[in-house]
Amino acid sequence: MADKTLLQQIREKELMLNIKIEETRRDAEEILLKATRDAEAMIENSESEGKAAAQKYYENEMEVINKEIDQLTTRGNQEAISIKETGECNLQPAIKKIVKTVSME
Repeated sequence: MADKTLLQQIREKELMLNIKIEETRRDAEEILLKATRDAEAMIENSESEGKAAAQKYYENEMEVINKEIDQLTTRGNQEAISIKETGECNLQPAIKKIVKTVSME
């Protein structure tokens, strides 16, 4: 029985090939699972980094906008003071002119 028939040798080879096919299939499944996990981790990481970058951009833009608001408010207050001072300077001459017109002098 030491010598195997050709049919037995073919069956042994088929069995060996089937075992190798199964091993390769398992390896491929493991590689696919690892690739899927890695891809999911990359997506999560990218989303996290994207949110952080968006938040930083938002904060920077809000800082710029708040500075502009402060500048406009300061400029508006300065203009209001200037207009008030101009109005106060013109008040006495206007009163005199109104009194003169009303009293017909």
